[in-house]
Amino acid sequence: MGILNFFSSKDPEDYEKKGDGLFEAMAYGKAIAEYERALERLEKTSPWDDDYRQSLREKISCCQEQLALEHENTARELMEAGHNDDARQYIDLALELTRDDQLIAKLEQHLIQLDKGRLEAIQTTLPNFDIPDPEEQPEEMPEGQTAEAQQDDEHFMALIGTLPEDIQETYRNYPAAFKTGYLALNRGDFEQAAEDLSQALDEQDDPQSFIPLELATACLNLTRYDEACRYAEAFLQHHPDALPAYQLLCDIYWETKEFERAEALLASLPEELAESVAGYLLRGETFYHAGKFAEAKAFYREFSKKYEWNESIARALAKAHEALGERTNARYIYGEIMNQCVSCHTRVDPFLKQKYADLSFESGLKTTEILELYLSLAQEVPQNAADYYQKISRIYTAQGNETEAERFQAISEKYEAR
Repeated sequence: MGILNFFSSKDPEDYEKKGDGLFEAMAYGKAIAEYERALERLEKTSPWDDDYRQSLREKISCCQEQLALEHENTARELMEAGHNDDARQYIDLALELTRDDQLIAKLEQHLIQLDKGRLEAIQTTLPNFDIPDPEEQPEEMPEGQTAEAQQDDEHFMALIGTLPEDIQETYRNYPAAFKTGYLALNRGDFEQAAEDLSQALDEQDDPQSFIPLELATACLNLTRYDEACRYAEAFLQHHPDALPAYQLLCDIYWETKEFERAEALLASLPEELAESVAGYLLRGETFYHAGKFAEAKAFYREFSKKYEWNESIARALAKAHEALGERTNARYIYGEIMNQCVSCHTRVDPFLKQKYADLSFESGLKTTEILELYLSLAQEVPQNAADYYQKISRIYTAQGNETEAERFQAISEKYEAR
């Protein structure tokens, strides 16, 4: 064995031991790095050892909480010294690390205090706007335009603002009925949307029009599948590279259980779309909706071999594992997605938290990590709080803490009674 191989073959326990020493020395950031190395090594040596994985994650969580406390203390000292910008950076770091509700509340109060101080500083430099300038006249509303119409215009512009610029320009030049139909479509009034968009299509006689795509969307939501299909197919004839049209037609075929038509459609995808993430997802979803879960899993795994990590593909793969009853694999993938979010300092989607927590709970993993996830979910998704607090109660029961179990059972019952 070469010397490099020798030093790279440490067991997870070696990294954990080093992390424990750093934790005792209160070097929490370095301890986290060692525990994460232990996790990485564990995935290579014993990926099935869920208990050890949970133990390492709990140690990481403990280090993060200690580090968050240090950052809060540093931020407070910086605020007292008047170094508010530096203090804000430490507060942001602490918020990324902690899951402690009390500490989060304290950090948010610091932010409020900082914002208040900044606002007061800005206000002292503002001119007095209370006295109107006689040379400035209030902007008059265009003749015949009501406040409601102006608000609709602003809403319409905001909605199409997410589209490519050339399509924005096209949408602005469509008949007035298109705007009212598009607004109705986006607020969920599909009957009104279909009526107005049909009128706009009649008024705007252009085979290259995008109106059929929006009209097809309204018809799909009204379960008028034949009409939706007709409009979408007509649109696709003139825009063969438009991915939204393929998505819409797939939605129609999935709803009508015409999976062979969906597969034939996707087989005709232009090469650039076929090799895109969206193209893979449409084909994989077609397998999934058709009940071909093993094919869907194999298809997503093929993507993972050819390309880099992609969260959308990972989510779809986890869903396929779930459908096949392979819950451990699904839980592992959801956990990996969450870890990716944490490492990139992005917010973890509550859907991912719930999937990971529920799969862990159902498999008998009633750990502190899962308890903390449910506590976080109760704040983020309050409409499901009763269920989350019920599970927290059961976790405490499994851990032998009857006092907390009874307390959270009572909280769950209060939310249930609301």
